Amino acid sequence: MVDFNDPAFIADPYAGLKELRKVGKPVWHEGLGIFLAACHRDANEVFRNKSLGRIFVDKQPEFEWETFNWLHSDSILDSEPPKHTRLRALVAKAFNRNKIEGMRPAIERITNELLDAIDVKVKRGENFDLIADYAEPLPVKIIADLLGFPESEEHLLRPWSQAIVKMYEVNPSLQYQSEAKVAAGEFADYVRTLAEERKRNPGTDLITDLAMVEENGEKLNMHELVATAVLLLNAGHEASVNAFGNGMVEVLRRPDQSALLRNDPRALTEMALEEFMRFDAPLQLFERTATKDTELGGVAIKAGQKIAALIGSANRDSTVFENADEMDVTRDSNPHIGFGAGIHFCLGAPLARLEMGISLPALWEKYPDMSLASEPVRRPTFVLRGYERVEISA
Repeated sequence: MVDFNDPAFIADPYAGLKELRKVGKPVWHEGLGIFLAACHRDANEVFRNKSLGRIFVDKQPEFEWETFNWLHSDSILDSEPPKHTRLRALVAKAFNRNKIEGMRPAIERITNELLDAIDVKVKRGENFDLIADYAEPLPVKIIADLLGFPESEEHLLRPWSQAIVKMYEVNPSLQYQSEAKVAAGEFADYVRTLAEERKRNPGTDLITDLAMVEENGEKLNMHELVATAVLLLNAGHEASVNAFGNGMVEVLRRPDQSALLRNDPRALTEMALEEFMRFDAPLQLFERTATKDTELGGVAIKAGQKIAALIGSANRDSTVFENADEMDVTRDSNPHIGFGAGIHFCLGAPLARLEMGISLPALWEKYPDMSLASEPVRRPTFVLRGYERVEISA
């Protein structure tokens, strides 16, 4: 059975995940007390099965975890119908297609500003860090702009977000737990202050829209509004940073793939970004809880038991993807589940696709001959899989 805390597994989990898929059905992980769905068919069903819920259990003691708990229990991600239906309808009305498409000029501006800053380094003969200089600040700046956070305070957001999402790892350390409690309180207070100000003085940002949105007489309360804004930043930028970094590293290790993007990046962008999401999934594990006795993939799951979709494993399933362990930026049929499925399909997927659809070809057009300058440094986490540093020579 795989050990999710083994540094060797974290560095490259795919051989171990392949062995799990050979079982052909969900398997019980005794150490975690959870079923693991490694095959594409079963992982996809985990997302779609209505007998499996995204049930958030408050962390204890309550007085220490109060803010962290409601940031999750009052969010779309950690609620189920009818609450989920109500929240998603309200948020989707504010965070709609026009709002997302309206971000295009801002995304183009931010992309060009980051490339200009990188160019200063390149012209001095220096390498640049794909993560710190491009993949990481890009979605943070975009979502901050979308929500209406002051640019001068953007530097606060990424540390808060990273502290909170480390709690999604398997057995987070006491240090991670302590940092998450502090970050949740500070982040929630910050967003609440902004939201209260926007209620008094409405703007054109998404926080204003969330504060004002109404559907069938329903509105978001303050906890729900704050939880939504925090979720959009946490989920919205973590996936984009890691998908971009993971995909680019593999492309730069493969001369055939680099040549394809170098020669015609705009023609291949749409297929490439889907392949980035598939090949080395930025989110590897997503839990659900059985709300009643059910069956999945030939395995009986009792009410209260948990099952996890192993997304990275599902996206390497050779019964669904030809040459599943190979990066192919021309892959046309690509039914990956990197954005989830069912009622919890990622609400921010269109924004993530728009971001990468602009930033990926812009980078290749600016630096067509870029290459890895050193061995990339992995983050020491499994659930949220990405790189800490990717040094690029342009």
